[in-house]
Amino acid sequence: MSVNTDTTRPSENPADLDRTDPEGEIAARAAAYRNWGRWGEDDVLGTLNFIDADKRVAAASLVREGVVVSLAQAFDTDGPQTGWRRRTNPVHTMTDTGTDAERGTQGFPHGIGGADDVIAMPLQCSTQWDGLGHIFDHGMAWNGRRAGDVVTSDGDLVTGIEHTRTSFVTRGVLLDVAAHLRPDTGELEDGYAISAVDLEATIAAQGESSRVGRGDIVVVRTGRYARTRREGWNGYAGGSAAGLSLTTAGWLHRTEIAGIATDTWGFEVRPNEFDVPSFQPLHQVVIPNMGLSIGEMWNLEELAETCHRLGRFDFFLAAPTLPITGAVGSPVNPVAVL
Repeated sequence: MSVNTDTTRPSENPADLDRTDPEGEIAARAAAYRNWGRWGEDDVLGTLNFIDADKRVAAASLVREGVVVSLAQAFDTDGPQTGWRRRTNPVHTMTDTGTDAERGTQGFPHGIGGADDVIAMPLQCSTQWDGLGHIFDHGMAWNGRRAGDVVTSDGDLVTGIEHTRTSFVTRGVLLDVAAHLRPDTGELEDGYAISAVDLEATIAAQGESSRVGRGDIVVVRTGRYARTRREGWNGYAGGSAAGLSLTTAGWLHRTEIAGIATDTWGFEVRPNEFDVPSFQPLHQVVIPNMGLSIGEMWNLEELAETCHRLGRFDFFLAAPTLPITGAVGSPVNPVAVL
């Protein structure tokens, strides 16, 4: 395997997409931005390899006020999931309670009592990372492996999420695209395709602290989650939303970012940008071909308020996955420290 060196690059203008040809548009970007072999044939981390010790040391210097912001949505039954593909909201059950302790039914000595609980949930029901085994391209997984050799009924045997348990610690950058493009509402309209031009314009407007480079994790605010807090879920999971255009694949590749997350269910624009059936084409390019980690359903509201107040948009980010052996995704409580 080797890194693709073809200098031909697809257009980064959403208007140039052939909306009748998702196969062709996806294939062109997969070929142009494929990172197979870049970090060796045995690689399981993809673009997380861009984060090194020096990057983390530099990121730690961004902690100045000691302000800590959680970027997680809630994990409870009042969540966004609708049952599609058996994705349900978390079910939290108490197995021991204070009532049991009061009644003396727990069987403990000398008056001690306790409470225990259990939770059952899909790993991608709320704030989460997509693993590299989550999406395939024509039966191929990250780094040119056959999908069936990677993920079986026993789980992801190669790129399981447990391999990333120490990876997601680096410099984070908020790009509040919604505030830049829609200063009156701070929310992008559903179906708005965020372009590379939009991303660069947001960086320019926000200033030097928003520069994006190797090993960063970028978080993009569309304002979609803000609307759910005001109006209810209303199709948040799987419905229409602003998001990244397929044409941003080149920007995601050349910036050498380690990961990207948004405040939406699907990361990319929905409906997708084609007039014929398509489903999450940008996922198909960036996960199995580029090796880029994607975060979804992040709560960026308090972070945006804090960044605008402080006048800076970079921060120390810790968003480690749970080391669930063989999983293709993980719930996460990302924490920004400023």
